[in-house]
Amino acid sequence: MELSLVVGVDGSDSSLQAVDWAVDEAARLGLPLRLVYASLWERYEGSRPSFSTDRPADEVMAEHIVASCAERARLRNPEVKASSDALPDDAVSMLLHAAHESSALVTGSRGRGEVTGLLLGSVSLTVAARAVCPVIVVRGGERNRQGSFGRVVVGVGDSTEGSAALRFAFREAEARGCALHAVRAWRQPAHKHVNSPLIVDDSAVAHEERASALLTDALRDAVRDHPEVDVLRQAFEGPAHKVLLDVSADADLVVVGAVRRHGHFGLQLGRVAHALLHHAECPVAVVPQRA
Repeated sequence: MELSLVVGVDGSDSSLQAVDWAVDEAARLGLPLRLVYASLWERYEGSRPSFSTDRPADEVMAEHIVASCAERARLRNPEVKASSDALPDDAVSMLLHAAHESSALVTGSRGRGEVTGLLLGSVSLTVAARAVCPVIVVRGGERNRQGSFGRVVVGVGDSTEGSAALRFAFREAEARGCALHAVRAWRQPAHKHVNSPLIVDDSAVAHEERASALLTDALRDAVRDHPEVDVLRQAFEGPAHKVLLDVSADADLVVVGAVRRHGHFGLQLGRVAHALLHHAECPVAVVPQRA
């Protein structure tokens, strides 16, 4: 059975941007699109608009939101097969449940009633940290969201934790016909000796070369499987989250992995993914990887 691309909607400007992005993504990948609205989102996302009707406001609002988003999707690309549902559940539970039957989940970066100044909505953050499928949080500038830079960025860490993210990133680059920028961060460790000041235990060149070699090794299988993708490999000195935030400015999408450990029920996001979800200048894909 072909899995749908699912986008969570709530009528906010952010979710409308997510709808636009998801329509384009569904067209690129040849996937059906499913628009879902949770009727209990108002408990978490703020006050709801009023309607002059005898019917329950929740029912009218749900119908209005899903119908408007479905029409927006149709106008953006009538060839994309889109369906819509308003479900009696809270947003997080609904999306986490939908993740089991989705190719990926797409959300906006903020809900309709988020507190002014909040960096990322609680729904998007929780879903990105717990979903069993990739989650794309649509954020950043218009050029980034529109795919104007022709570049997908993937953060490459330990190979055991990033293989799913690499597969996702290569698929995205191939579908878009764009370059893949594979990035690995490295740090030059320093050690404090008893009778000497703080000194570096190895040259910067050696650390950079080691990082470049690890990057090449991590990419080998994916490069072989996707020969048409133009790959740029770069190793940068600095904290991984800062390196990826810097390169996100000129990217259409940045992809990172997130380890899911069995039996852990809290938010399972590393520092890098957490920073990108809050501060990246382009859409962010968080791809789960089983530990």
